[in-house]
Amino acid sequence: MILVDELQRSWLLAQLGPDADSADLERRFFRLRSVRAVALEVLGERRAKLLADPLKVTVDGVVTMDLQENLRGIERQIDQVHQVPPPDGSDGEDDADEALEMTWLVSTRRYR
Repeated sequence: MILVDELQRSWLLAQLGPDADSADLERRFFRLRSVRAVALEVLGERRAKLLADPLKVTVDGVVTMDLQENLRGIERQIDQVHQVPPPDGSDGEDDADEALEMTWLVSTRRYR
């Protein structure tokens, strides 16, 4: 059973790169039911992985490694995924409306 059609798979690979694991994308799509949510989850994991390690490491006179631009690039990708309409027709606004409909129920009784 194919959960992601070829148009959706192409869109995901365009957002995430050609090395993205198709089986992993299928599993995520089965759970999340939106290609935009899949892309945002993968990019969020990549961002978290970068933030888990130091962004800049310097060994005096030997090497300097700076990953700050990589982090900015992933954040730009996340913004782009929010703006570009995905091929599954979801525009992301329904998700925001559902979040606004959530309410908290508080008991009127106070226990002593």
